[in-house]
Amino acid sequence: MLTLADAIESLVNIRLEVLTQVITDTAVDSRQVIPGGMFIAVPGDNVDGHNFISDAFQRGASFALIQNDMPDTFQVIDLRQTGAQIDIDAFTLPVCLRVDNTINALQQIARYWRRKLDLRVIGITGSVGKSTTKELAAEVLSQRYRTMKNPGNLNNEIGLPMTILRLSHGYERAVLEMGFYVPGEIALLCDIAQPQVGVITNIGTVHAERAGSQEAIAIGKSELAQSLPADPEGIAILNFDDPWVRKMEEKTQAKVFFYGLSPDADLWADEIEGLGLEGIRFRLHFRNEVLHVRVPLIGRHSVHTALRAAAIGLVEGLTWQEIFDGLKQGHTQLRLVAVRSQTGALLLDDTYNASPESMLAALNLLSELDGRKIAVLGDMLELGQYERQGHEMVGARASQLTDILITIGPRAHIIAQAAKKSGMNKSNIREEEELEPITRWLQENLTARDAVLIKGSRGLHLDKIVSALEKQA
Repeated sequence: MLTLADAIESLVNIRLEVLTQVITDTAVDSRQVIPGGMFIAVPGDNVDGHNFISDAFQRGASFALIQNDMPDTFQVIDLRQTGAQIDIDAFTLPVCLRVDNTINALQQIARYWRRKLDLRVIGITGSVGKSTTKELAAEVLSQRYRTMKNPGNLNNEIGLPMTILRLSHGYERAVLEMGFYVPGEIALLCDIAQPQVGVITNIGTVHAERAGSQEAIAIGKSELAQSLPADPEGIAILNFDDPWVRKMEEKTQAKVFFYGLSPDADLWADEIEGLGLEGIRFRLHFRNEVLHVRVPLIGRHSVHTALRAAAIGLVEGLTWQEIFDGLKQGHTQLRLVAVRSQTGALLLDDTYNASPESMLAALNLLSELDGRKIAVLGDMLELGQYERQGHEMVGARASQLTDILITIGPRAHIIAQAAKKSGMNKSNIREEEELEPITRWLQENLTARDAVLIKGSRGLHLDKIVSALEKQA
């Protein structure tokens, strides 16, 4: 486990063997502090973490990483100068560690700690499918290795270092999702995490508003492939079906392992059959082997998730039996949740987030289900220059796969217009500006034979519709 001596040495290159106190965990929210943990005081635009140091100490934190001046009531070890003089006998816990920048210091401690650990790191990035791939890959690897993954969405410049500090020498594999907004971000995360295996799912349009273009997104995601060590230690697992990802073969010194739906890939699938909420079935090809697989992931698009997890298992030396045992775990479906309404209708709650790619995948899943198909679709945010194109694409697809389309939000108006243009009857399209009329219409019109997809960017709070409709246990 990481100790206070490790943290201090990583920052000022001084080893104090007597400081053996273990840092049990790290937190940037004082409410999440556990006894013996380290609180990271991050100054934000609206909230300054320094204002919650007392609360963190009261909850059991032993240390606080700070960058601001503190009242004399706090004990402070100043680590802002290399070779700092530290009077070990002058303090008792809890104590503040003063640095120039708390986020940079957190990253430096994680960078130092990662290099002391003997394990293989699998980094995962891409526009869609990162989290589900992370979860399923961890299930697969756990069949043989002691494995850690990022909890929740701790995949950025703060969350990923916090995950690394939770690792101990007993772990053999770490599966780390890596988020992206702007070029350079993934390179930073790779410098901290030192992945030997890199998995890139796809290049979509989500976050184009901040990144600038799909090309800029591809450049940013390719930083994972570029950061990998050379073959044979480094392995880049790339989506052969995505032209942007396929081209990353040219940017890596690692061994390349392609997956996809093409026979030209190293690992590929065909005869894909969607089984609705029962999962998917497909045929898997690897070298001269052909295997028939059924997994509990829902939606035909999930075959790519299964391929990625299987590819990770193969390059890490697992047997097919171990891989299949991991793939068959049923609790890896993170985002989309299926529940019943009070009238017995099936509600597909996919309100976590939305992009054109995930919208199309969700609509395809809806089309596999029995009964009348209703889609409640909201704005897709952060698409930048692809905003109109993305919403029009979804609208055209919705016209083919749904019986009733309900939209909410100014951008979703483009979805409705595109559906009309593609031939959907106007009487089957409803456009709303508020949640309440949608909820009321669904409450009054849903029957047990209906299947309803509810999906849009998180900022629209479409989960409130699901909460209002869901049958109470």
